[in-house]
Amino acid sequence: MAHDKPISRAVIKRLPRYYRFLGELLKSDIVRISSRELSARMGLTASQIRQDLNCFGGFGQQGYGYNIQELHEEIGHILGLDQRMDAILIGAGNLGRAVANHMDFDNRGFRLSAIFDENPQLIGQRIKNIPIEHTDKMESFCKIHHPMVAILCIPKTATKAISDRLIALGVKGFWNFSHYDLLNQHSGIIVENVHMSDSLMTLSYEIKELLKEES
Repeated sequence: MAHDKPISRAVIKRLPRYYRFLGELLKSDIVRISSRELSARMGLTASQIRQDLNCFGGFGQQGYGYNIQELHEEIGHILGLDQRMDAILIGAGNLGRAVANHMDFDNRGFRLSAIFDENPQLIGQRIKNIPIEHTDKMESFCKIHHPMVAILCIPKTATKAISDRLIALGVKGFWNFSHYDLLNQHSGIIVENVHMSDSLMTLSYEIKELLKEES
């Protein structure tokens, strides 16, 4: 459904969670659900759910609730999961291998089309049947295949140089696992910096506060 007003990042960040919960309901053969029932499962208020979904048009029906199949498909479309954008992964070490092996790219809007690393010992090895190529071949690959997204699983010191090369080659989006915060310094570039350590430290803080309340 079309929408004219800019959608807040907070709402966008909640969409994958809606998609995941609705997918779980589909697996349980549940056909419809009210905003109140969905709020109880997700830990959000029913009002918040209605406000979020109303950003993209009306989905629910008064007295019926939401058709789960239709809402799941519509949110998937909003997220672009039906586009199958080509992505390349840079860095085939432990983290890169884990991301390549365990992330379900095909059902998340992407097709992992190439993997690059600068370590000569890794060249020619395969991850999910994709051969690891040397980073020297990035330019020739990108000029032919035009990947939209790069997944960066490389050291912090290498991130800026690699990302500059990829931006020059037309890459539009970065899923960045390095400890270097890529900024949207170039027009038309989207960056998602992933810091797992930040999540762990947030957990540490919340547990500390919980223990204070219990003492």
